[in-house]
Amino acid sequence: MWHYFPNQYMPSYQVNRALTQAHYGGGEFAEILEAASEITPGDNESFHNAWAKIGNTIFEEGENASKNNNPATARRAYLRAFNYLRTCEFFLKPKDERKLPAYLKAIEAFHKAIALFDHKPKQVEIPFEGSFMPGYLFTPAGVKDAPVMIMFGGLDSLAEELYFGPSQILNERGIALLVLDGPGQGATLRVNHVHTRHDYNVPATVAFDWVLENLKEDVDTSRIGIMAVSMGGYMAARSAAFESRFKICCIWGAVWSYYDIWKNRPTNHPLSEIVMHIVGADNMPDTLELLKEFTLDGVADKISMPTYILHGEDDRQNFVENAYKLKDALTCEKTVEIIPKESSGSAHCQIDNFTKTYNMFDWVAREMKK
Repeated sequence: MWHYFPNQYMPSYQVNRALTQAHYGGGEFAEILEAASEITPGDNESFHNAWAKIGNTIFEEGENASKNNNPATARRAYLRAFNYLRTCEFFLKPKDERKLPAYLKAIEAFHKAIALFDHKPKQVEIPFEGSFMPGYLFTPAGVKDAPVMIMFGGLDSLAEELYFGPSQILNERGIALLVLDGPGQGATLRVNHVHTRHDYNVPATVAFDWVLENLKEDVDTSRIGIMAVSMGGYMAARSAAFESRFKICCIWGAVWSYYDIWKNRPTNHPLSEIVMHIVGADNMPDTLELLKEFTLDGVADKISMPTYILHGEDDRQNFVENAYKLKDALTCEKTVEIIPKESSGSAHCQIDNFTKTYNMFDWVAREMKK
């Protein structure tokens, strides 16, 4: 992975994230590099300020374009503003009074953007244990009865972010995508205060049944798959293991044990307070104890449907050993692709080159159309 900040992985990763998403409308290279130039590595305050500055500037460009009846310009500006404002929120601590307003303004930008789409996604709210999981259904234009993938993000991602890449890549292959903020994610956590859970098959099955009941006119409900990214690699595997009705399972970044991923990280890791908030704990020891349940021991061999694992050999967050361990445990039909470390796209979840995900998405299209 290219490091904008030499020897500084975390802020460089976020720059790569924005640059890759820019290909799908989530940024402009010059704007991203302008923001990066104002960041001091290790100073999360400068990180927040730089992305908030460019995000608010581009949001106003969207507002002005909208007022002047220039919807195409406004749409593109709002999409970029969403992604910059999402990024500015990323390292803010859960108790930081700026975190929720930054998130809500990012969502406002995204909603203003999709209102200007020629082919609009459907906003959904799936009832869940006294609350709901919000999300979006992106369907391929002109395709009737498209198969649909249900997708969750990772530890820190938002459903809206999955527009920049996954939804567009799948839609152009004739596949619909239902992206959701599951427990511990996006609005389900920030607004509805629903924490994550190790038995992610529960919300996945709720989502599956909701699709059967509510999307009959939108997609082919006989062909429903599950996929997830980053920490979602655990979620997708767990969901597939206990919900055999899924047609396929797609694991974008394998996770065998989320406890193993966190147990050796320092207590002052940039995401420590965020993971505490996600699981609903007050300290890291309690968090680690809860994370012990997030394991595929005794789970992986229950997956019955065709499964694809995509992992980068140079993944510094979920080491590639997770993919090999999962591969060995699977008893179902499986395809495993490891992006070699000498190649771009070998970083965590191919955030440095989404074209390296195309084999996975081509596989999804082939399997879902059978």
